[in-house]
Amino acid sequence: MTKTLFVLNGPNLNMLGRREPGIYGSITLSDIEEMCRKKAASLGWSIEFRQSNHEGQIIDWIHEAGEKAAGILINPAAYTHTSVALQDAVRAVSLPVIEVHLSNIHAREAFRHTSFISPAALGVICGLGAQGYEFAIEALVHHLEQ
Repeated sequence: MTKTLFVLNGPNLNMLGRREPGIYGSITLSDIEEMCRKKAASLGWSIEFRQSNHEGQIIDWIHEAGEKAAGILINPAAYTHTSVALQDAVRAVSLPVIEVHLSNIHAREAFRHTSFISPAALGVICGLGAQGYEFAIEALVHHLEQ
């Protein structure tokens, strides 16, 4: 088994650190990437860390993960609530997927309460900030090594 996880990030996450700091804090996506790399390495795994503002690009990366990775951690951002295509891609690759959100999507606007990814995911972590990514890596690795 490959010991690689794909960590995929959706639209506007490249703006972390500047975008709505009251909701998302001051951490940047580069900070999160560094945290993820360290956490994965401490468990003997590597990651491919990517971000795109384009739905089709994320779908292509999910397909690529199906060929190159053991699992996927995804923060689909706004596509969480709109993209049947992302759900279809997750289902198509048959990899374990953990959905992550920095904020608690259930404590925000009503339109954010519905996720098209959750029904296809192994689990969901939300509301724990950047640490949620670390928890997701631990959970995904634990699942894969069982």
